[in-house]
Amino acid sequence: MTQRTSFIRGSGAYLPSRILTNDDLSRMVDTSDEWIRERTGIHQRHIAADDEVTSDLATASARDALDNAGIDTGDVDLIVVATTTPDQTFPATATSVQAKLGIHGGAAFDVQAVCSGFLFALATADSMLRQGLFNTALVIGAETFTRILDWSDRGTCVLFGDGSGAVVLQAAQGNSDEGIIAHHIRTDGTKKDLLYVDGGVSSTGTIGHVRMQGNQVFKHAVTNISSAIQQVLDDTDHSVEDIDWFVPHQANQRILNGVARKMGLDEEKVVSTVAKHGNTSAASIPLALHTAISDGRIKSGDLVLSEAMGGGFSWGASLFRL
Repeated sequence: MTQRTSFIRGSGAYLPSRILTNDDLSRMVDTSDEWIRERTGIHQRHIAADDEVTSDLATASARDALDNAGIDTGDVDLIVVATTTPDQTFPATATSVQAKLGIHGGAAFDVQAVCSGFLFALATADSMLRQGLFNTALVIGAETFTRILDWSDRGTCVLFGDGSGAVVLQAAQGNSDEGIIAHHIRTDGTKKDLLYVDGGVSSTGTIGHVRMQGNQVFKHAVTNISSAIQQVLDDTDHSVEDIDWFVPHQANQRILNGVARKMGLDEEKVVSTVAKHGNTSAASIPLALHTAISDGRIKSGDLVLSEAMGGGFSWGASLFRL
């Protein structure tokens, strides 16, 4: 039996031109290329130009996704941007993207779930398309995350970079094992002090910087992500063996490896781009997805599993077929 379903019609990406290598960082803070690679798997990250804001990155990746989908901006009636680093307190960064794309109808808003943001945005847009509220959506993860880093804290400043990734979702009739199949998203606010920013509009009136208890985050990440993955598989009567590709949030290579081992996932099916752009928070999943689609690894009909965990704590998993 067919039903209204969301399909990914295209993907896109944008990375700023400036690259900051591990050797560059070693001249800024007490660290080294070897130390960073061993603990994170990261080799370099991209840094937004002084005159680039998050909506610029988001718009560039959105245009790329629309071009790859062969869909005109006039067909887009929903834009959901996942970001922790908005252009302004308000309006939503998505409204700036809407204006820059020349879109005058529909709705545009932001979702804030830190590194899990893209999956939360994807679940939100998918739900709205299934309900018939909209027909074609841009789902974007975009961050200028380096602007909330303390560059003297080697525990955090080596991890993050800037970038944006996007997908075009379009509603059509499909069966239960086509398009976007299932999501499982959760939060646990009691753990929020393990990964947070020490500033905010109503608390300090400042932007603040990222603070993290890395060992605790790692422990909870592997457990929570694995649980979310298992729930999605159980809900859809799929097994790990059914998965063609695993596209995780690109937080840290150790976390990627830990989740793959715990779930019994074939390492050859894991898409890893963390070495090239570090942790780009909400942008990392769509960046990795676009990379694997562009290089031909992920093909039409492949079953893809994605997961993320971020501050809040927030975490989740999504299952979809290209």
